Amino acid sequence: MIAVLRIAVCRPSIKVLFCLACLGAFHSARAAERTFDFSKEKQNEIPAGFHSAVSGEGKPGTWKIIEDEVSASIPSITPNAAPQRRAVLAQLSRDLTDEHYSLLVYTNEVFGDFKFTTRVKCVSGVAEQMAGVVFRYQDEKNYYYLRASAKGNTFRFFKVVAGQRSPPIGPEIQIPVGVWHQLTVETKGNQIKCFLNDQQAIPTLTDNSFTAGLIGFWTKSDSVSHFTDAHITYTPREPFIRVLLRQVRQNYPRVEALKVYSKNTADPTLRIMASTDEHELGNIASEVEPQVMEKDAPFYGKLDSNSIVVTLPLHDRNGEVIAALRVEMKSFLGQTERNALARAMPIVKDLERQFVEAKDLF
Repeated sequence: MIAVLRIAVCRPSIKVLFCLACLGAFHSARAAERTFDFSKEKQNEIPAGFHSAVSGEGKPGTWKIIEDEVSASIPSITPNAAPQRRAVLAQLSRDLTDEHYSLLVYTNEVFGDFKFTTRVKCVSGVAEQMAGVVFRYQDEKNYYYLRASAKGNTFRFFKVVAGQRSPPIGPEIQIPVGVWHQLTVETKGNQIKCFLNDQQAIPTLTDNSFTAGLIGFWTKSDSVSHFTDAHITYTPREPFIRVLLRQVRQNYPRVEALKVYSKNTADPTLRIMASTDEHELGNIASEVEPQVMEKDAPFYGKLDSNSIVVTLPLHDRNGEVIAALRVEMKSFLGQTERNALARAMPIVKDLERQFVEAKDLF
């Protein structure tokens, strides 16, 4: 306990922590990129990190990894080169409901400014033959989307606010069925650019409804659609909680690792939302974390002879449990559950003083 108190005296003030958090949360020196390689995913399953949702009426779509013939995105130097069979993402539900929008949303990261590109193919559909992307997604009633229609031969941008869809923006243009087309959306601040097959098909849009959100894939009604070659280049946005974890790690040298488990509006699964090891982001919780949150009680365990783990509930200012904090610490001779909790409790209290509600963290 003496060591904990000595460290607490040296802890930076709340104002300093808050300023550091703001700098980390909203500024980045370099761009990042991510490629969604469906060939590494399991066949007939939803790719890791994605959540199936539905906007409007009906049930969520049927999203799976399947194989399909994919032509080269860059013309081959070999004349008449045959398409290759590759793993692609497919939406296979044939729900004929008109106001039925199947979404597959990537929940591991929030994107603000980015360039998101994917190739889409409208395969079949009686009522509709559409494929598109959803971006700056908040929930199933608030987001932007860009889609191509093979049945209607249109390329259109929409926004959905409080469940109400805006009038369409975009041209009539040939979208042959069964052919791969490249869709690209680029955002910077409130500016949105929409491209079809590397051509800006819609004049630059200006809209202030959503400044950041999730990205994903979109279809309508009974559209069977395929997606491949998905890639995003973006300016990273760091959630406040990740900044706070770094500060805790610096202020408590005997802490080996920290993880925060929570949910978001797009995915009801309890996952790692912040960690001192970024490779763990998005991993699903064990049996311990849901029990800690449900019972509002800590958990103590031993990792090995040199390390212990304490998992505690994390509360908002109203006392509601919003997350579970896992603290892995170095052990010492005579380590007990009681003094392990005493070592971990100041950490969770420090975190709880930094925010009012869950949205401030995530």
